[in-house]
Amino acid sequence: MTVAPPAITVTLPSDQEASGRSFDDAELQLVAEVLRSGTLTSTKGTMVARFEKAVAELIGAEHAVACASGSAAVHSAVAVVDPEPGDEIITTSITDMGALAPIVYEGAIPVFADTDPITGNVTAETVAAALSDRTKAIIVTHLFGNPADLAGIREVAAKAGVPIIEDSAQAYLADTPLGLVGSVGEFGAFSLQQGKHITCGEGGFVATNDAQRAHDVRTYVNKSWPYGQANPDHRSLALNYRLTELQGAVALGQLAKLPANLATRRAIAAELDAALKDVEGITPTVAAPGDTHAYWRYVVHVDRDIIPGGPDAIAAELRPLGIPSAPRYIAKPAFRCGVFAEQKTFGQSRWPFTLARPEAVDYSAERFPGTFGFLDTVLVLSFNERYTSEHAEFVVDGLRRAAESARGAA
Repeated sequence: MTVAPPAITVTLPSDQEASGRSFDDAELQLVAEVLRSGTLTSTKGTMVARFEKAVAELIGAEHAVACASGSAAVHSAVAVVDPEPGDEIITTSITDMGALAPIVYEGAIPVFADTDPITGNVTAETVAAALSDRTKAIIVTHLFGNPADLAGIREVAAKAGVPIIEDSAQAYLADTPLGLVGSVGEFGAFSLQQGKHITCGEGGFVATNDAQRAHDVRTYVNKSWPYGQANPDHRSLALNYRLTELQGAVALGQLAKLPANLATRRAIAAELDAALKDVEGITPTVAAPGDTHAYWRYVVHVDRDIIPGGPDAIAAELRPLGIPSAPRYIAKPAFRCGVFAEQKTFGQSRWPFTLARPEAVDYSAERFPGTFGFLDTVLVLSFNERYTSEHAEFVVDGLRRAAESARGAA
């Protein structure tokens, strides 16, 4: 049974092009300023430094160091943690490869913690279960902009004596009782990629409240070259992860719009939440009491007992309506990707997995009930700051009709 056309027909804005982005003369003027200066490298320019200062102030951190991508941000933080080969870094089973490859590149073993079946975030309990005497750090991903349990995880981390790296790529200005996401752990890693809350195409930054850690991150981003230091030398292995002045200009222009754009996301998300209350079998994902969601994406769970076919059936009905959605978000848990499942790393060496404890690389499904439960019911809907009440009405109408059609086809 094919769903009938919706009561209203609109084209949803996309953050992959201008309709869903907030570029205007602010970015153009800053880019022109850079071009007129003739200085495009951040080692000699001022635009990236201006962005770093402004973004640190906005998220409530003492320092921010810009870098080439969100992956570079995670990599820089992991490098500063400085694991020994075979050390373990706890992370999530539901994340992008860009947040996992840096762990392996630094010779450490990603140890996947299970997730909450509703939020998809790791919890204090699942992190504690993944700890060992080899644990060097904990990466906490705030999936879709919904804060993880920072209070509980910080307590676990403190008892273990290990730092927290917050993967905040999707969680700009998400708030918790402990502070804004990205300012609570020892490091906050952010992304400036095309589809994030603010963007310069590619890019990222690391936030921290520790001056020495900020210095170490900045040195790493600059190929281990400590600009301005007496007797500089390349004293460790590092990469060129610098952001350009042109990217810094765009990011700075974007940053000024972030609070208002985020307010729009939250307001439209509240409209969606309210309107979906009477759609049986579809439940929005909300933040925990005391936390504030950043709504990088709008996320619902589909009850398979009520809606046959679950999120896949809903997505199939939404597609011809022009409502983008992603059942499961990712096709499979991260640990089932070939690089981990087959330990395909450097040539045929399997390094650093040759150094791993058997328990650290045990990816048996029974160890991850929350992960598989989450992926089985989640439906991720595209979302951006250009959504209006009309767009929200269109999406809700589509979801309602899709649910009715899926039930009718069963």
